[in-house]
Amino acid sequence: MARILGYIAASLDGFIATSDENLDWLMQQPDLDLGEYDYRHFIKTIRTVVMGRATYDWIERFPGPWDYADQRVIVVTSRPIDNPKGPLETRSDLGALIEELRTLDDGNVWMLGGGKLQMEFMARGALDEIEIYVISEIIGGGIPLFPATGARLSPKLISAQAIGTACARLHYRFG
Repeated sequence: MARILGYIAASLDGFIATSDENLDWLMQQPDLDLGEYDYRHFIKTIRTVVMGRATYDWIERFPGPWDYADQRVIVVTSRPIDNPKGPLETRSDLGALIEELRTLDDGNVWMLGGGKLQMEFMARGALDEIEIYVISEIIGGGIPLFPATGARLSPKLISAQAIGTACARLHYRFG
């Protein structure tokens, strides 16, 4: 059975992007080395990438190749995607999608992007673990790590560790 995972960076003040969806703040720590937790290692464990429509639209706006050619990609949306940037599937029924993901046995699932879809999965008991990389940058506002939804959850902290002087890795398990 596939594990459904979150892997995301946030500023020290709890934002994943500025209000204009900019991620430049992530590049303010050029010497940051995540070592064994680096994205390049993480993505090798992922067979399926799930993202919301806002995340897909953000990725689609940037030039360059489709970064997920080695993964199955599912975009949660009720609107059609004309001329997709890369191979992908769409789903609109979240409950059916979660059931489908739970039947996969060919690798892990990554909840890519903002906290809105991750919160939906958490509220339904469908996110197994999340790694949050808190970067030592205060950006003063923007898109929050987790939007206020009213959901109350109590994940278990698996580990917390400093990575250099610019990052803290927090690893939580749900359920």
